[in-house]
Amino acid sequence: MSMEYKFPEGFWWGSATSATQIEGAANEGGKGENIWDHWFQTEPNRFFENVGPETTSDFYHWYKTDIQLMKEIGHNSFRMSISWSRLIPGGRGEVNQEAVSFYNRVIDELIANDIEPFVNLFHFDMPLALQKEGGWENREVTDAFEVYAQEAFRLFGDRVKKWFTFNEPIVPVEGGYLYDFHYPNVVDGKRAAQVAYHTMIAHAKAVRAFRKSQAKDGTVGIILNLTPSYPRSQHPADLKAARIADLFFNRSFLDPAVLGYYPQELAELLREHGQLPETKQSDKALLESGKVDMLGVNYYQPRRVKAKEHMPNLHGPFMPDWFFDNYEMPGRKMNPYRGWEIYEKGMYDIMMNLKKNYHNIPSFISENGMGVQDEARFAVDGEIQDDYRIDFIQEHLKWLHQAIEEGCNAKGYHLWTFMDNWSWMNAYKNRYGFLSVDLDTQERTMKKSAHWFSVVSKNNGF
Repeated sequence: MSMEYKFPEGFWWGSATSATQIEGAANEGGKGENIWDHWFQTEPNRFFENVGPETTSDFYHWYKTDIQLMKEIGHNSFRMSISWSRLIPGGRGEVNQEAVSFYNRVIDELIANDIEPFVNLFHFDMPLALQKEGGWENREVTDAFEVYAQEAFRLFGDRVKKWFTFNEPIVPVEGGYLYDFHYPNVVDGKRAAQVAYHTMIAHAKAVRAFRKSQAKDGTVGIILNLTPSYPRSQHPADLKAARIADLFFNRSFLDPAVLGYYPQELAELLREHGQLPETKQSDKALLESGKVDMLGVNYYQPRRVKAKEHMPNLHGPFMPDWFFDNYEMPGRKMNPYRGWEIYEKGMYDIMMNLKKNYHNIPSFISENGMGVQDEARFAVDGEIQDDYRIDFIQEHLKWLHQAIEEGCNAKGYHLWTFMDNWSWMNAYKNRYGFLSVDLDTQERTMKKSAHWFSVVSKNNGF
């Protein structure tokens, strides 16, 4: 069979997950509470069908089966996260030996099956004890994160060589401090800016710890959800709206992580509106030393914007949306289940931007995927015929391939996600996995896309 799209030798084929979304065993194995356990106890009504993080997909008990299945569908790499509150239940203090043994077993099992573990330290799951101290608003929590990172590198760095500090660090800022969709549900622009800033300080401290650790012969990176901002038109007001959206949602983390400093324009914008975070003199050097070796890129949908139709309410909370309106492009292709636009070329545009403006940093697609509700209706003889997911992946891969042909430094593609998992507030409403999970029996069943992917992975292309 002729390969129209052949990927570079050693390309990473796999998928991504996070601890809180798959492990379950929320009250087992000595795990401490995190903000998700707490929020679900206090406001279960805010979670789809009142399903919380207690059991999820029970990877804690099923990991051997799951890793076997990963191997079967051609994974050579897999991203997971460590639950900070499982490893260090109070956020600081004693390391939990049961957690060490669990993560050791998972890492060893992956390696035994020729699957390289990519390990991320923080995926939205702040230990509750530290959130009570103010979470990322509190600079002292960045020191606790550095110690947690040190422990993780010490315990697992002999085998794990691909490390990431944060996944989508903008999301806890947007969700927890601006738009009220994550705990602690604060709506306050200045506190949001402080959280974003301290997240990058925590990141830089973890990178510093990495450079001194036994994992240092590996690579350390960060995973950012980069969402290209497309203007409605070439009118200067639309172009400015797109530039400011890009500053807030992409460059606020991309520039410090890859270049080692913040965009001047972002600082000026925040200063002008009295929203600048508190900083220290020594931070400049710290951020400079926190530059990453590698970038994970999560891409789901584009952001389309236009100039404001109306003046913002200046008496309301400061919001990025003071500077742009979202724009619904006529004729756009939609995923009707998730309400998200599908725009495959966005992946190419991100890669070209990294090549042009970010030293063509080594990168990979760390998440991309399609959530669909009530997927069981597409089952034939017990197998979900998710041709829509195959098309989705294939069309994105074509654009990724194009970017590689044009010299972009893209090293892999990970689907979100391996098996259906619990999504923050949506629980199991939308299914994303290669494998479907029966929530009553926890049984895993391959979807059509899993079989398709195993062939792509084996042939390193399609």
